[in-house]
Parts: sequence; C-alpha cells; structure tokens
Amino acid sequence: MPVPEHLDLRLLRVEQSATLTACCRGCGADDHDPSDPRRLAGDVWCSAGACRTAARARGAHVGRKRVARLMRIDGLVGVSHRRKRRGWKPDTATHEDLVKRQFRADAPNRLWFCDITQHRAKDGWVYCAAVIDAYSRRIVGWSISDRITAEIVADALEMARWRRRPEPGTVVHADRGAQYTSWLFGHRLRQAGLLGSMGRVASSVDNALIGSFWSTMQRELLDRSAWTSRAELSSAMFEWIEAFYNPTRRHTALGNLSPVEFERLHIPAATAA
Repeated sequence: MPVPEHLDLRLLRVEQSATLTACCRGCGADDHDPSDPRRLAGDVWCSAGACRTAARARGAHVGRKRVARLMRIDGLVGVSHRRKRRGWKPDTATHEDLVKRQFRADAPNRLWFCDITQHRAKDGWVYCAAVIDAYSRRIVGWSISDRITAEIVADALEMARWRRRPEPGTVVHADRGAQYTSWLFGHRLRQAGLLGSMGRVASSVDNALIGSFWSTMQRELLDRSAWTSRAELSSAMFEWIEAFYNPTRRHTALGNLSPVEFERLHIPAATAA
C-alpha cells in the first residue's frame, strides 16, 4: 500500500519562486526522478529525511547526499530538530558547617548568624532578613521587602558590613535556603573576605541563635496585631529592631543587659558602633 506523501514529507521553508521553478522545470536527469526533492517540495512540507522516505515509497533508492545536493541547488532547507539552549545559571554557593552548634563568640564580629522570616499583612507577605552577632545578640544588619529574593539577604549582609566593618575571616552562618546559596550572597561573602558556613539541610537547630530571635519577634510583635498593610508591618519590624530590641530588650544570657548595653560595657565604642 503506497504511503501518502502528506504523511511523510515536511519542508521548513520553500520560497514561492523556488517552488514554481521546482514544479515547472523540465530539463535534467533529476527532474523526472521520483527521488527528486524538487518534485516533492511543490506539494508538501519536506525535510531531507522525509524526501528519502517518500522516494522509497515510490520505489526509488536515493542517498542522503544526493537529496541534500538537490535541495541545496533549489534553496530548500530541511526541518532540523535542535535542542534549545538553556539559559546560563550561576552555580550555587554552599559551605561547610564551621559552627557545629557553637553559638557563642568571645569577641564581636567573630561569628554572625543569618536567616529570613515572613509574616502576612492583609495585602500580602512581608519578609525580613537579619544578621545577628553571636557575641552580643545584636542585630547588626537587616532588610525588609515584599519579595523573598537573593537581594534581601545580600542587603542585610551589606548593612552589617557597613555598620561593623568586620575583619576578613568573620564566620557568617546561614541555612541552605536558595537565597543563602545564591551566587550573589556567595559573591558578597568572598568580596569581603568573610567565611561562609551552613548547617545541614532542614535543620533549624543548626541556626538556633537567630531562630530564637525570630521567636521573640513573633511573640512580642508579630502575633499581637492584625496588620492592615505591608507598609504598616514593615515599619513596625524596623521600629521593633532598632528602637526596642537592640537598645532596650534585656537578655538573661547577657547579664540582664540589652545588646547595646552589653557592647558598651565590654567593648570599645569604635568596635560596637
């Protein structure tokens, strides 16, 4: 049973003039050959492989090179299946756990912990990224946004760097969330000479110090109001960190002092700024 041509043949592009010429041309040995793609192309969409298949269905045997040559002469281009190139994606930045659940530091700017929390207002989510110094439990950097991106954690780190000006070698510990394994955050660490550190996947205990901070914020601020807007919630987060938590809220682990009071008592003012 003969194979219908329209099931076998495809052509990516045949210019009208080339099609008419292929159909009407009457000279040359190839013009009356059943394998001639110029005869096949006038009726259907065709590829080099499909032309060969159709030629076989008509009882002719033809090589690939011959079909390609004839198609090239008449400007016919066969359909080709090409893989789409995927866009370039930067490598993620993961680090060893340099902390091993040791949440204390013997001096400021030796060990920082980073994390993100989120809370919902009536018009959407608000995200807060923070950096806490293990020595005094002071929030040394933070960033608030309505989107959870790599930029929010990078901005919090930049604030901490600007405020504290740490020496190279400061350990910055985070979880393995996408924001902290992003190329941007890793680049900022390398740029400043800071040492990245990460706990195990899905282990909140490895980042318990800043987890405790979020629990305090949740209990003392976030859960105490129904926030009407993201702007209201963002402003409340900012005020709670800078006007209450850092300068005023006392910690038993700090001798019943606030983070700012503890730093003023134990370290030079220039270092604690």
